[in-house]
Amino acid sequence: MARSIGGASARSPKRQQLPEEVAAYVRELIISGQVKPGEFLRIEPISEAVGVSNTPVREGLLSLRSQGFVKLAPRRGFVVAPFSQEDVRDLFWAQAQLGGELAARAAKRISPETLTRLEEINELYTKAVDDRDAEAIADLGHQFHREINLAADSHRLALLLGSVVRHLPNRFYANIEGQVGETQDDHPLLLEALRAGDSRKARSLMEKHILKGGDQLIATLTERGVWDDADSDAS
Repeated sequence: MARSIGGASARSPKRQQLPEEVAAYVRELIISGQVKPGEFLRIEPISEAVGVSNTPVREGLLSLRSQGFVKLAPRRGFVVAPFSQEDVRDLFWAQAQLGGELAARAAKRISPETLTRLEEINELYTKAVDDRDAEAIADLGHQFHREINLAADSHRLALLLGSVVRHLPNRFYANIEGQVGETQDDHPLLLEALRAGDSRKARSLMEKHILKGGDQLIATLTERGVWDDADSDAS
């Protein structure tokens, strides 16, 4: 039986356009497994959680419908659309291909100033891990990748990556079991490749780094029982 959501609160450091903020909040609920395929998304609890009126909630849900995250059931409302492990892998695969190319280009073009910023960000990331500051971990991880993408000086490719990353909320990265440890290992290796101007190694490391995140997310969602209903239907 489909269930409705409620009780979660939206925590966004910066106010976005209201429908976009709603979409980001609900998208994270879906990708993180807090709501499952087949659950109804009631407008009133979302409105209360995000702190907006019903109109931007409906607009945000319609946006998610166009992205394939939700469906509109006639006279019943919005429901979380089915998604598979392959769907998650596809999103990370696309991100890995684009991110790997940007890292390869960055290795050829990166400035000493950007390398210094990356080193500083990585030091702050290590401190955030020691402090168990999940919000700082997510923010600094995002900053690290953003600096590399900007260093590639490939605006159109970065925009394409942004359209894919939009489907993968930043906040869940710090909560994926094992991902923090992987990042602590991978970021210094990426820095070495960038410092050496080794575009081939930078591409390979970035692709593997992103794909490991996808594997961790799938493992986490599996543990949360996101695909249990589909498995039992198939049996």
